[in-house]
Amino acid sequence: MNYSFNSAHKVAEFLLQIKAILLKPEDPFTWASGWKSPIYCDNRKTLSYPRIRTFIRQEIVKTIDENFGRPDLIAGVATGGIAQAALVAQEFGLPLIYVRPNKKAHGTQSQIEGVVESGQSVIVIEDLVSTGNSSLMAVDALREQGCIVKGMVAMFTYGFEESKKNFLDHKCPLVTLTDFDSLLEKAIESNYIQEADLESLNEWRKNPSAWKQ
Repeated sequence: MNYSFNSAHKVAEFLLQIKAILLKPEDPFTWASGWKSPIYCDNRKTLSYPRIRTFIRQEIVKTIDENFGRPDLIAGVATGGIAQAALVAQEFGLPLIYVRPNKKAHGTQSQIEGVVESGQSVIVIEDLVSTGNSSLMAVDALREQGCIVKGMVAMFTYGFEESKKNFLDHKCPLVTLTDFDSLLEKAIESNYIQEADLESLNEWRKNPSAWKQ
């Protein structure tokens, strides 16, 4: 995952500042999966802050230019990646498509919304990567349509080993603007958490399904 050290910390600072990411190791959240988690992430909040939204759009555009080059299409993963993908597509002057989790049960039964042709290259935009399973379903759907997926850019990743393996197995490069390590460094620096919290947070990342069960 190639990103600028300073940029990664700046994005992490913004996410903490607007409470898009919350850290509560002593009072954990419960995810839909049933996992207990010391972290909760809702990066869609960035869309409500024009200065932060602009910074993130610019960073995604720069990340695409530096890591992949200009694609034919920008694809957002529903729902969190759609708005950022639209902003990025507008910046590049490129067509936008988005990918549903599943095919529609009515009408054309499409999973991909928008105009796409076999052989087109595409960059996929996500807001958050956890295990990577839902994100990579979008990659599979695009490949089934004959698209050449150059890679995925996401705002944040927890950095689970399962996720790293999934992206390697799918031969889909993933680049993120920031990650769990950068977030913790910024959280310590800003006194959002204490050094004593780090052990618990790192233990969670090693085995999130078993943490505090």
